[in-house]
Amino acid sequence: MKELTLKYGCNPNQKPSRIFINEGELPIEVLNGRPGYINFLDALNSWQLVKELKAATGMAAAASFKHVSPAGAAIGLPLNDTLKRIYFVDDIPMKLSPLACAYARARGADRMSSYGDFVALSDTCDAVTATLIKREVSDGVIAPDFTPEALEILQDKRKGTYNIIKIDPDYQPDPIERKQVFGITFEQHRNDIRLDDPALFDNIPTRNKAFTPEAKRDLIIALIILKYTQSNSVCYVKDGQAIGIGAGQQSRIHCTRLAGNKADIWWLRQHPKVMNLPFKAGIRRADRDNSIDIFISEDHDDVLADGIWQQFFDTRPDPLTCEEKRDWIALNREVALGSDAFFPFGDNIERAHKSGVEYIAQAGGSVRDDHVIETCDKYGIAMAFTGVRLFHH
Repeated sequence: MKELTLKYGCNPNQKPSRIFINEGELPIEVLNGRPGYINFLDALNSWQLVKELKAATGMAAAASFKHVSPAGAAIGLPLNDTLKRIYFVDDIPMKLSPLACAYARARGADRMSSYGDFVALSDTCDAVTATLIKREVSDGVIAPDFTPEALEILQDKRKGTYNIIKIDPDYQPDPIERKQVFGITFEQHRNDIRLDDPALFDNIPTRNKAFTPEAKRDLIIALIILKYTQSNSVCYVKDGQAIGIGAGQQSRIHCTRLAGNKADIWWLRQHPKVMNLPFKAGIRRADRDNSIDIFISEDHDDVLADGIWQQFFDTRPDPLTCEEKRDWIALNREVALGSDAFFPFGDNIERAHKSGVEYIAQAGGSVRDDHVIETCDKYGIAMAFTGVRLFHH
């Protein structure tokens, strides 16, 4: 098959629409549903991300994509009991495979942003991973293959309309890529840079030059995620998974704040008060996630006011105080931070430090590199200048 006609483009008024290939055959097969224009943009970008994560780490990988940027991405490290609870997979009777762990981490990093996502899996989708996917609100999934059991589970999702795409894992695109804007064709070499090169960590201008193996792994994961995130972008990673992604902001400090706030929310969801919220039986997953997000925020009264909390909780919980939040966030340590370009000022480092960042990889090359290095030294942060910019548009 050389082309596939789509219902419409980015918006319903944008017709006709199709995807096609000039030479050879499309490397994809639609096994179920009818994916749209944006679905395919998410699918093909997210597939590249998980394929690279698998190649760089040797572990199964998953991504949760929304509007052509990742909401979450992770490799398949085992989940401890706390993570199983906050990702709401502790009730699964089956043993979680590495791929299922990767998906739970990718989906669980930012559950608000992942609502209605497109999923990418580096490996053949198994039954337990399909079971986790089936109960979340999602538009579709792309993977190199699906076991018969997994395919049956997913084909039953969304009344049989769930989008399931199988991709040829050996497909290699043309090295030159093109796109049109306003009738003008842009052409460039694909961004095929390898980000698992140890030389990326050779230039360490900070006094602290100690990167643990886990820190290097997490920084490589952050950089690969940023390669497929709309710029400007930064990514906080801990224990093999993104915990905060800031995408598409015009100012880098806004990226750092946005992603840092998401990382703080991820960590606050592990606070005992949050883990033990007295939810009413049968509450919808989306309502529960939204309630947790609001409960953690400064707008907690939106779910705790009289006449409202009864919709979500059996008893009214006490909100987290500012002191409780501050003290809990201070416990988060050994977070890695990647940036798709240089940090122009030390204010990014100040913000990153508040969310437990101890390791940084960024391009370097700012006229204020000295200020950024000085701020890292102030907090004992180890920072590498990779010399690599990762803009993605």
